[in-house]
Amino acid sequence: MSARVLILRPEPGASETAARARAMGLEPVVTPLFRIRPVAWEVPEARRYDAILFTSANGPRLAGDGLQALTGLIAYAVGEATAAAARAAGFGEVRTGPSDGATLLALAAEQGVRRALHLCGRDHIPLRHPQVAVDQCVVYASDATADPLDVLPGAVVLLHSARAAALFGERVQDRGAVRIAAISPAVAEAAGQGWAAVTVAAQPRDEALLEVARALCQSEGPDAAGAGS
Repeated sequence: MSARVLILRPEPGASETAARARAMGLEPVVTPLFRIRPVAWEVPEARRYDAILFTSANGPRLAGDGLQALTGLIAYAVGEATAAAARAAGFGEVRTGPSDGATLLALAAEQGVRRALHLCGRDHIPLRHPQVAVDQCVVYASDATADPLDVLPGAVVLLHSARAAALFGERVQDRGAVRIAAISPAVAEAAGQGWAAVTVAAQPRDEALLEVARALCQSEGPDAAGAGS
């Protein structure tokens, strides 16, 4: 019974997931599908906005020194890891959303935000809400690597994003021999069909993803995983 989990997310998130996996008795194998890099961006005037939105910890981590001109704004962040990155970047007031960007924006709208700045990656899902005008500003890029992908026998593959799920699906020839754990239903859908087993985390959080991956590792085979492909 293998306890290996294949981690495809880029650094530094990959190492963070690996540390959590080890703490849970799993054997992480880090093989990032992407590399993250900052990109140049023009810092807008803070007074134009009620709040700033972060849907990934890469936003506050990679925005650079220009971010300091915006730290007086309220920051809305998806998940605790992104919220922690926003605080580390200097934001004094950080409000955490429970799941995804759409839910985060709805929370901001409920709290009176009418114009927001979304600091995001080059490949992102535009955020829209009828009550909030959102400006998207790209501060980082995620580039696919050309590194060979070796799916170790028995390992459970962790999918943290729809983009990673789609790319992984393109690179794997024998889907019927691979079990995957997806962080959300949308990510599972992006992976496509034909996998030996697919499980979806109860919440879109790294810890919840690792819980379902551990359950897959402890199962006797794909048929015991309890989730359809």
